[in-house]
Amino acid sequence: MAKQKRIYVCNSCGSTYSKWMGQCEGCGEWNTLTEEASENSPTGLGKSASAKGSIIELSSLKGEEEALPRMISNIGEFDRVTGGGLVPGSAILIGGDPGIGKSTILLQAVSRLANNNVTTVYISGEESVAQVRMRAERLGLEDSPVSLASETNLRDILATLAKGKCPDVVVIDSIQTMYADTIESAPGTVAQVRTCAQELIRFAKKKNVCVLLVGHVTKDGQIAGPRVLEHMVDTVLYFEGDRGHQFRILRAVKNRFGGTDEIGVFEMGELGLTEVPNPSALFLGDRDGDVVGAAVFAGMEGSRPMLVEIQALVAQSSLGPPRRAVVGWDSARLAMVIAVLDARCGLGLGAYDIYLNVAGGLKISEPAADLAVAAALISSLSGDPIAEETIIFGEIALSGEIRPVGQADARLKEAQKLGFSQAFIPSKIKHKNKKIKTAELDHLIKLVDIIAPNLE
Repeated sequence: MAKQKRIYVCNSCGSTYSKWMGQCEGCGEWNTLTEEASENSPTGLGKSASAKGSIIELSSLKGEEEALPRMISNIGEFDRVTGGGLVPGSAILIGGDPGIGKSTILLQAVSRLANNNVTTVYISGEESVAQVRMRAERLGLEDSPVSLASETNLRDILATLAKGKCPDVVVIDSIQTMYADTIESAPGTVAQVRTCAQELIRFAKKKNVCVLLVGHVTKDGQIAGPRVLEHMVDTVLYFEGDRGHQFRILRAVKNRFGGTDEIGVFEMGELGLTEVPNPSALFLGDRDGDVVGAAVFAGMEGSRPMLVEIQALVAQSSLGPPRRAVVGWDSARLAMVIAVLDARCGLGLGAYDIYLNVAGGLKISEPAADLAVAAALISSLSGDPIAEETIIFGEIALSGEIRPVGQADARLKEAQKLGFSQAFIPSKIKHKNKKIKTAELDHLIKLVDIIAPNLE
């Protein structure tokens, strides 16, 4: 019998090598290669020239398809992120930091579904049945007709699910604990995660079952295991939030049955996660009058407008190189805004320590936050507060020009609903809101003149 070949697989990107090396050439990560047994590689179509494939039936692009049925959990924020409910035959991957609330939200969701006559099964590979029951009792869900199991063997799980009538929804917590006995490697390795996920997705499509997979994340916030895992599933959800805050953000980064970049906002309490229907009011609830270095940004998260406070602190540097600390925003974007304020407005921020924070633990990625960040920096540097009833949004070009952004009417409407009366917006933007006083800016220097007219 031939000796089985050993290979080295990167746990970050899935690249394979014949020998160990310190750095993966595929993704550039260090010390991510682990030794595994080589899988039986496919032999193509075989050596026989007489073998023929089956003819598949081709169909036209045009056709009448029924609307996708949805299983509603009645948790508004969860249904919003999933695109209006769970679709039968879909595979959903949920990732997040340890202790953020992944198991909690899924247990709450399947309990609600079970109460709506949806057959649900919760399989945990990390906790015993007794532990899951204790969590359900703590959340007040012990009377929900959810079937529980604690198992990690993939073959046994699929055999159990296929016996009799298949359930409608299955939760696998987590995919990194599952293992296929046909592969000689430990659970959580690239080969095991890829194989288990592939078999579960095949089962979901064949039996028309919605499968929810929990995935652990790395220190960089990416789902552990091969990147191909996110490509295989239909929907990828990330659970975000600072464990020091009570807010949790469920964000959709991929959804074949709904919009991407949709978010659901939850609040962690004694009875689990409760949905927050109006997150803008919650994020701005602690504001008290005019504060130096604070600006309210009117952003968009998917189709939802959201107001959030951006806080900045500009302080004299006591070290050689000035320090930059950013929470909730892109540090490279902050460096660009500082450079534009220095080069186009002559503020000289490069010599100061700068600290930037997005209140509430929210993470912002859209360029429309540039103007609000610049306003907070100008206010902190000058000591002049921005009026409490003012919102700000707009993108800053390297020339100092303020460029328009989309969905201005939705941003202004949300601000008006929460009592804001003034807005600093790009000059070339078109909107229909006449109830909010707008200051239309075409260059960053005009923002400096408005906030800090006496700044030299």
